[in-house]
Amino acid sequence: MAIWNEKFETMPREELEQLQSERLLNTVRRVYENVAPYREKMDAAGIKPEDIKSVKDLSKLPFTTKQDLRDNFPYGFFAIPMEEVTEIHASSGTTGKQTVVGMNNHDVDIWAEIAARALTSYGVHKNSIVHTAYGFGLFTGGFGAHYGALKIGATAIPVSSGNSRRQIQIMKDFGSTFLACTPSYALSLVETLHEMGYTKDDLKLEGGAFGAEPWTPQMRAELEEKLGIKAYDIYGLSEIMGPGVSYDCVCQNGMHINEDHFIPEIIDPDTGEVLPQGSVGELVFTCITKEAFPLIRYRTRDITSLNYEKCGCGRTFVRMSKPMGRSDDMLIIRGVNVFPSQIEEVLMNIEETSPHYQLVVDRKDNKDSLEVLVEVSSEIFSDEIKSLEKITRKVQDSLMTVLGLKAAVKLVEPKSIARSEGKAVRVIDKRSLYNR
Repeated sequence: MAIWNEKFETMPREELEQLQSERLLNTVRRVYENVAPYREKMDAAGIKPEDIKSVKDLSKLPFTTKQDLRDNFPYGFFAIPMEEVTEIHASSGTTGKQTVVGMNNHDVDIWAEIAARALTSYGVHKNSIVHTAYGFGLFTGGFGAHYGALKIGATAIPVSSGNSRRQIQIMKDFGSTFLACTPSYALSLVETLHEMGYTKDDLKLEGGAFGAEPWTPQMRAELEEKLGIKAYDIYGLSEIMGPGVSYDCVCQNGMHINEDHFIPEIIDPDTGEVLPQGSVGELVFTCITKEAFPLIRYRTRDITSLNYEKCGCGRTFVRMSKPMGRSDDMLIIRGVNVFPSQIEEVLMNIEETSPHYQLVVDRKDNKDSLEVLVEVSSEIFSDEIKSLEKITRKVQDSLMTVLGLKAAVKLVEPKSIARSEGKAVRVIDKRSLYNR
């Protein structure tokens, strides 16, 4: 696979850390002078910009959280005047106030650059036709893939999400060679493809960039087999820069973080302590090149690890493992920590079940319960009761082995679990109803 920007993507680590230090010092000075919440946080911690002399001093700086952004809604963390802001994005706000993200032209150029690095790593080139089925709007997903395709010089088709039959027809008629969307929506498109009487051979797809939600290696294998493509991971979050913060390479063994723009750390989510290399913990990012909205030590809540070993692709950027979940999405059921991705991995390894599932958590008589709804094919669903009971026990036993927790399993007929055009709704936690 080609490398978009060899100067930075293969930079020796010593040079990279020197570059990070220079950019960090400049960023810390700027936010202290221009962002009141940061100045207040640093003053409260007894830290001045001159105390930060290199990346080794990063841990002296206070964390930033999503609640900080909500408390200063909408523009309290912007480091430039509003008249210099050229683009606004925001989170969905489903768990509280939206977090508002601002960019200037410089920031949009950086976004296009890191997305181009990702797409190039996946095999996209100037003759590619990139079909983007992420949503376009305040959500950053669609624009990230679009800007990256334009930067490379590829043909960009900004389809946005929804209307799956139209998506398939456009891919077929326009000759799309690369697909960008959430992995759950890609699986939904596979269903629609077959409903329309087509197969993967009717499309010209060669690869896909899938992100914005956790997905397992088993789901990757299924997408590759059913669409006849190479399926690549892409990672980003609106607060840092949207899609392209990190990206898969040909080795498909972790996502390279664009360390010339973002410094990663792994911390203990409970204590905030920086953990040793290779540890699993919460991912924290510091932006060192953004001008409008540079965040310092932003807690992503994503649980992952960092691998600094040399990668076979030639890139020197650190690799982050696929996030196993989020510290704030982790379910605690009868004292057991459960991530939806663990359950997905179990289901993907059971031949009779599909990757469409939903978890229902409830509390009765002060006891937590977990029910796993999982789709099976129409042939299996209409099978005799003994056969269904056998599959149910198989799923229950596998979940017990992985989670150490007994879960109720309910097999449901195809398409009875609602499909999402964006991020899949995997968990319904009814326990929150009792805390209102």
